[in-house]
Amino acid sequence: MLKNKTLVGFFLVFFGAVFFSTKAILVKLAYQHPIDPISLLTLRMVFSLPFFIIIGVVSGKKKDAGSMSGASWGKIFLLGIIGYYLASLFDFQGLLYITAGLERLILFVYPTIVVVISAIYYKQSIKRNQYIALVLTYIGIFVVFAFDANLQGQKNVVKGALLIFGSAFTYAMYLFGSGRMIPQVGTLRFTAYAMSFSALGVIIHAYAVNGLRIWDFPSTVYMLALVMALISTVLPSFLISGGIRYIGSDNASIVASVGPISTIILANIFLGEIITISQMAGTFFVLLGVIMITIKTPLRINPLKMMSRKSQ
Repeated sequence: MLKNKTLVGFFLVFFGAVFFSTKAILVKLAYQHPIDPISLLTLRMVFSLPFFIIIGVVSGKKKDAGSMSGASWGKIFLLGIIGYYLASLFDFQGLLYITAGLERLILFVYPTIVVVISAIYYKQSIKRNQYIALVLTYIGIFVVFAFDANLQGQKNVVKGALLIFGSAFTYAMYLFGSGRMIPQVGTLRFTAYAMSFSALGVIIHAYAVNGLRIWDFPSTVYMLALVMALISTVLPSFLISGGIRYIGSDNASIVASVGPISTIILANIFLGEIITISQMAGTFFVLLGVIMITIKTPLRINPLKMMSRKSQ
């Protein structure tokens, strides 16, 4: 029975990570049509929102859900705006300038940022193995960045990389801030509420920018946005959450490392992005560093594990 649960958990996390990795591919495919980042992000959120509202309502009615104070609602609102609205906005804008493969690698460094933020907040020194992991990770990013800069032009790649790093940073802030909230609220309810608030922020942004005119695009754009909402947003969040229940967050973090590799392969198939030795070498360094820092983090509170420890 234990082996069966482990196998199920492995496949849940594996396919969840692969599905998550399709987001960058779908965004790049959508950009082949006349649509701007905020409109595409709005469509993704609009199509995702009903599912997260239902999840939030159902999980909130559970017997062990507990009541929420006004302060809790305020914290979830703030974290939702930081972690999904800003992170997604930076991500979608950055994908205008860099390849899907580089985007996924830069995003994947968020655990290293969480460790640095946590060390500063709790006034703890970063351990030797963590320094090694940080160095390996950013060497990998530099290797792939240098290749993309030569291929596409320095200016655009720098701009795109900074935007994606901004996405990774804001998502890391979200994870750090959510460390205390998730045990109180529950993973599913917290995620559903945070996503709903972020969707509201995106919709307000779109209304301020273009009057929420999001229904005049080619039909292919709506199909891609719907697939993005279902396959790259809602479904993988359940798959990975379910997989963590069976194999734990440490093992899940290792299995989820397939994400950047999956993105590189899918980008080659669907976008024609070149797979090079330097890209694979950089990916290896990033994955090695992230795995080291994720499973060897002796901080007082590890937000990466708190995300999965008390799912509801």
